[in-house]
Amino acid sequence: MSASKPFVIGIAGGTASGKTTLAQALARALGERVALLPMDHYYQDLAHLPLEERLRQNYDHPDAFDLALYLDHVRALLQGRVVERPVYDFRAYTRSPKTERVHPAPVVVLEGLLVLYPEELRALMDLKVFVDADADERFIRRLKRDVLERGRSLEGVVAQYLEQVKPMHLSFVEPTKRHADVILPGGGKNPVALEMLTAKAQAHLVRTGAL
Repeated sequence: MSASKPFVIGIAGGTASGKTTLAQALARALGERVALLPMDHYYQDLAHLPLEERLRQNYDHPDAFDLALYLDHVRALLQGRVVERPVYDFRAYTRSPKTERVHPAPVVVLEGLLVLYPEELRALMDLKVFVDADADERFIRRLKRDVLERGRSLEGVVAQYLEQVKPMHLSFVEPTKRHADVILPGGGKNPVALEMLTAKAQAHLVRTGAL
């Protein structure tokens, strides 16, 4: 990509690895100069299905995401256009009727489980990051998050992790590590990693006169 185009950072990693924390910290550090597009909000719209059926879906498989819409929105941002991104309701297992406006910016951060999985997405990135964390630590973080923030039961979280999350991680998420330019331990709790990514983005802003 030429220097006049937005600098695109892709941040992937396993569930509860810290990738969202890192992406949000980077967005705070760069302020209005960054457009953040979390892939979590681009799950397929399953509002037409009854809740019981939505509960049975595999949300960790690549097919669970509306990749076509995500790609359209990424490309729109790179072309300088505003997008209305979906807002996913994790308690209802479907999209909210609301959307959130995302404005184009000189730095675009793509974040999610599988942002390094599709070749079409990787081709748009200038820096590919994989956030690494111990599997036990990730499971504990996910368990706390899903029970406390998303209204899930302990039994449901454990079953989903064993039946879907863990096998999908090994099949689809972990292999994308080989596409990363940088592998970061600790996610948002790694201040050196945050400083490095911020410096890289700021260097682009300086080169293009956006800072």
